[in-house]
Amino acid sequence: MPLRQKIFAIVISIALLVFITELVRRKRLREEYSWLWLLTGAIILLLALWYDLLQWITHLIGAGLPTSILFFLGLVFLILIAIQFSVKVSGLHYQVKNLAQENGLLKNRIEELEREKPFPLGNEKRRAHHGEKEEKGEA
Repeated sequence: MPLRQKIFAIVISIALLVFITELVRRKRLREEYSWLWLLTGAIILLLALWYDLLQWITHLIGAGLPTSILFFLGLVFLILIAIQFSVKVSGLHYQVKNLAQENGLLKNRIEELEREKPFPLGNEKRRAHHGEKEEKGEA
């Protein structure tokens, strides 16, 4: 690997690692999402420092060029990101469904309680707001 490309890959990988760490530190990225990005930065750094490893992987898989392996690893990375987000979205879908059901049940219970006893005793402001007259206990 030419020296200029090696330096560029090292700078990019270190910048990625610092950027992801800073996002986690500032609570802009949750730790559960950062591991894949940190792993990617570490792999880029490893391959930039140890180019023979990339050539060995290329030979092991039987690809023609190391760039083919880099594109393959990029594709695997994107697939892993898509799977991670799909799992998270599925979990959020179930949470939203459960919260909506609980909200509906609570609304129904509130309506039942208001029908049984429309207003708590001594809450004249609420009665006045709903247009009801105060009871004075006259016989």
